[in-house]
Amino acid sequence: MTAEAAAGPATAPARLRAVQPSASYLLARLAVVEGRVRALVARRRSDDPAPDDPFRGLYISDEQVDRILAAGTASRVIDWDDGSALVDLEEEAAALETAGGAIRLRALARRANLDDLDIDLLLVALAPDLDVRFERLYGYLNDDVSRRRASVALAIELTGISPWSAEARSRLSPSGALIRNGMVAVEDTDRPFLSRTLKVPDRVAAHLLGGDEPDPEVGPLLDAPIGRPSGRLTDALAAALRQGVGLVYLREKAGASAAAAAAAALESTGRAPLVLDLRRVPPEDLARLVHLVRREALLEGGGIVAGPLDVIEDRAGSATRALTGVVEGAQSAEAVPLVLYGRIGWEPAWSRSVPLLAEVEPEPAAARLDFWRQRLGEASDAISATEVAGQFLLSSDQVARAVDAARLHALMDGGEVRAEHLRSGARAQNGAGLERLSRRIHPHVGWDDLVLASSTADALHELAARAGQRTRVLDEWGMRPGGGRGRGITVLFAGDSGTGKTMSAEVVAGDLGLDLYTVNLATVVDKYVGETEKNLERIFTEADGVNAVLLFDEADAIFGKRSEVKDANDRYANIEVAYLLQRMETFDGIAILATNLRANVDDAFARRLDLIVDFPSPDEQLRRALWDRCLSAGVPRGDDLDLDFCARSFELSGGNIRSIAVTAAYAAAESGRPVAMLDLIRAIQQEYRKLGRLVVPGEFGRYFALLEG
Repeated sequence: MTAEAAAGPATAPARLRAVQPSASYLLARLAVVEGRVRALVARRRSDDPAPDDPFRGLYISDEQVDRILAAGTASRVIDWDDGSALVDLEEEAAALETAGGAIRLRALARRANLDDLDIDLLLVALAPDLDVRFERLYGYLNDDVSRRRASVALAIELTGISPWSAEARSRLSPSGALIRNGMVAVEDTDRPFLSRTLKVPDRVAAHLLGGDEPDPEVGPLLDAPIGRPSGRLTDALAAALRQGVGLVYLREKAGASAAAAAAAALESTGRAPLVLDLRRVPPEDLARLVHLVRREALLEGGGIVAGPLDVIEDRAGSATRALTGVVEGAQSAEAVPLVLYGRIGWEPAWSRSVPLLAEVEPEPAAARLDFWRQRLGEASDAISATEVAGQFLLSSDQVARAVDAARLHALMDGGEVRAEHLRSGARAQNGAGLERLSRRIHPHVGWDDLVLASSTADALHELAARAGQRTRVLDEWGMRPGGGRGRGITVLFAGDSGTGKTMSAEVVAGDLGLDLYTVNLATVVDKYVGETEKNLERIFTEADGVNAVLLFDEADAIFGKRSEVKDANDRYANIEVAYLLQRMETFDGIAILATNLRANVDDAFARRLDLIVDFPSPDEQLRRALWDRCLSAGVPRGDDLDLDFCARSFELSGGNIRSIAVTAAYAAAESGRPVAMLDLIRAIQQEYRKLGRLVVPGEFGRYFALLEG
């Protein structure tokens, strides 16, 4: 200790090194701190009765007690004589910055609103992390060899200010810029204020030395949006940020990327975007982690992009207030722009500050296609990319993941990326939220599997054409209606049970490369007032963000006719229908309403429907084709099968014929022989019983004897 105290102060660099100006400047400022430490050590030693005591800091002797009592209560202020050297150093640093050099401590001081006293306190607390000699020097000055960091009292004394000064104490209080911005942490809070320990976080020390690795707790929470959308919104947002707007909320629509737009706007203002994915943030740690992200933004000179707020909708109030504290708790000189985004509406009570509100629309079709081709690169198939880009409304991040998923699927099929791989990758971007409210069906049937009347088949082809070309017609050609209407397609499938409505919906979804989601009415209809509407809203909200076909089977149960209000039940039933009428107009997806009772569907839906497809009961010719299709080539047939008789005599729907064929196949398999007429006749008898129809000899003709046997 004695030799260290006697050694001369480290010599500050005569000129800051242009290669590492930040580290050189830090070393020079550290030399000033060392000079102050040496002066304070010399002063302590001058009035220490036992300066060479090897047990210094381990006990208190009688002489030390007498000296402490003799000193009184007023602490003296030390007059440091190093002003001229510090002035020269600052002038040289300013000249280097003017020439284009970067000195991180000075830049951080401007961003974090630190004055000269704050910087002195920061350097005193930082010294042991940069030079191990300061550990023993601070232990000596603290009169405790176990305390090798600066205490509050020691830091204030080394800056030449009295610890009785309210200003000095305020710099190390929670409201001080150092503590508020996370540059210095005050530890041992159970001790008296002056004996608490000061510590500079490792991330701050690393940044001042030139390190760019984010805090280990923050790094995994940050995302890097893919794509940089350009356009009027991005330019306007950048202009607002340049004017000092601190809080922005972007409400994104399906297929839009608000995070990418916000990141592009921040970059155009010269700020590094820190995109915080709230889906990765534990709810209980949100406030603390937001504080760390804000500190990271101050260190890097960036702005914060956080969302989506949808994931914290149930606690959006408290969570958003923790986020907006980034803006509200800071002084104007240390403000960090905060851009929040999500699909839910902004609630004014979430923040004391008034945000700039904007909506983010999906990129135009041409821009989406260019991005698909850009991500596909040499593997791009112009036709496949055009088809998929037009059908799937995906954000830039989703497109990137879809292409990666398509390449993985292609590895199992020889390595060439084809249209089916792209569709599969795009479908993989559908969230699981809708599956909790409906049943997901991946289509496995095609047009050849349908046996329908020509008028019905033509209507289905028209539906597929509408869905496939809506991007061109509604977006490129500007045929989208106003009034807040969505770009969705709503179709009514009307016909008796078993006429092929559900299968047709599956075929249309498969032709478009989309999944089919069948809404489970058990999860929708609720006996409590208003709950049915809430359940439907959750379904529509999830469906808006999913590229899929939504099927409401037995739609008349919830899309029924409004009636004259005679009691409260009628009133609330009418409210449900009125809500659906409004919500269907703003829906952006493809919705198919299937019903057996077309007359029960409210007339007001007819105007809002894009198509009505009737599914009549099959005639004899169609029934013959259905019998042949249900008993496919893989089913062994007996020589006595008379499908012409079955088609002519039994007026059944396709669903009934399918059920009969399956029942007959099981019976034949059990008997170990091909499907015979006996199996079909008995299966028809069972189906008649299910339908409540009489088994009449005249209808079964000569095969009625098989039933008697």
